[in-house]
Amino acid sequence: MNSIDRRSFLRYSALTGAALGGAGLLAACGGGSGSSPNGSTDDGSKYGKVAVQLSWLKNIEFAGEYFADSKGYFKDAGFGAVDLIAGGAASTSVEAGLDTGKVWIGLSAPQTTAPAILEGLPAKIVGATYQKNPFAIVSSAGKPIKSPADMKGRKIGVQDTNQLIFSALLAANGIAPGEVTVVPAQYDPTPLANGEVDGWVSYVTNEPITLAAKGFANENFLFADFGLPLVAETLTVTQSTIDNERDKLKAFLIAEIKGWRDAVADPAESARLAVEVYGKDQKLELGEQTKEAIAQNDLVVSASTRTDGLLSMTDALIEQNVAALRTAKIDIKAEQLFDLSVLREVYAENPGLK
Repeated sequence: MNSIDRRSFLRYSALTGAALGGAGLLAACGGGSGSSPNGSTDDGSKYGKVAVQLSWLKNIEFAGEYFADSKGYFKDAGFGAVDLIAGGAASTSVEAGLDTGKVWIGLSAPQTTAPAILEGLPAKIVGATYQKNPFAIVSSAGKPIKSPADMKGRKIGVQDTNQLIFSALLAANGIAPGEVTVVPAQYDPTPLANGEVDGWVSYVTNEPITLAAKGFANENFLFADFGLPLVAETLTVTQSTIDNERDKLKAFLIAEIKGWRDAVADPAESARLAVEVYGKDQKLELGEQTKEAIAQNDLVVSASTRTDGLLSMTDALIEQNVAALRTAKIDIKAEQLFDLSVLREVYAENPGLK
């Protein structure tokens, strides 16, 4: 299959880390030797070493994985080592990594995985960390934009890689492209702070926090609340993993759930792990990462995850995602993209994880 452009639809702000250039693929703490990236057992462990590709650089977004690694949940589940591989501008996509066998599981998004599947990649989403995607429009508190309708007649800064999702937001809310002035933008929201634009495509866990820290009072609304209820940070594997390594996948998901339970419960420690350990080379700021961890919890925890468990998706949410993808002209069936059966088995066999 053709390589997938990881950032054609999903892009994180460069404000989170001071240095993005040359991010590439970075091996995490907990690396081992003597086993292949996608998992062999010559290290004496039950499941060997596996490679997990993150969707972006090592910041607070992967706090659950940091806890699972640092607290030994992956080891307890039978893994000799779990390499957390950073994504970023210089990395290949999760989907390409799965296609080549360089990674065993990855964190991606429906709008990125679906086109890859339609192009022939045999893969499925087996869980969703974020129950809502973090895309938002941030604006000045003095001239707030609180809904898509408020964007009419206004200037909105839109990054090139986010044009598709922004167009989907307009379509989902019946807004003609000509009713909004799109201003080509990069990822530094200074033009918003300077009044050059009225709104800015951002991540709710990022730009609103960094702008406020600089004294720019702001408002925002989530795309997910206005017709694009896409999940994010989705756990994606090949079909062969589901078919042939089901117990191994269950063991991994158990460790993930434990890690994310800890991350939700302790934003301060989540931030410390991101700043001082896993993302140490990113020169992250502890206070900012702590605020982002708290904001992130609102995306990770929902009414349904409180009853069904973290990473889960209801059938209704799955159908909402399929419908949202259709708005973005990505036509795929639920059963082609999602398989939550493994996660549901995990919770049925381990009800105490909920």
